[in-house]
Amino acid sequence: MWLLLIFIVVPLIEIGLFIQVGGWIGLWPTLAMILAMALLGAWLVRREGARAFLDLRRSMTDLRDPTESMAHGALILFAGVLLITPGFFTDAMGLALLIRPVRSLAVRVIGQRFRIVQMGAAAPGRAATPDDDVIDAEYTELGGKPLGGPRSGWTRH
Repeated sequence: MWLLLIFIVVPLIEIGLFIQVGGWIGLWPTLAMILAMALLGAWLVRREGARAFLDLRRSMTDLRDPTESMAHGALILFAGVLLITPGFFTDAMGLALLIRPVRSLAVRVIGQRFRIVQMGAAAPGRAATPDDDVIDAEYTELGGKPLGGPRSGWTRH
């Protein structure tokens, strides 16, 4: 329902803004503004995307949780989509998402709406036990030679 509402309301806002701004400054300056905002947005997306990628690499190198860096990268990608879409409202939303404090606020708000489940954590409602790192499985050995290549010290054949 919300998605349908967005697809109806956003184009109406954009059309209204095009008419208002075009009436104030004229057709060609309006089109020039849209083009200038798209070029500025592309440059900012590239710059902020590179920063987000470096933050992601740094968090992986430092063995920190990369979730926030990945969320910033996703929001920068979304900002790029908004900036490619012609219009004043979508450009304003895209440019706002390129500002780091705005992205941080969006990450916090979105993070509160979703439950994060960590890999290796105990299931909800169940306490972790010392046996949580043990995987119980069955296996069957298949006869024959190992597949391809020379034998290594890791095989039993």
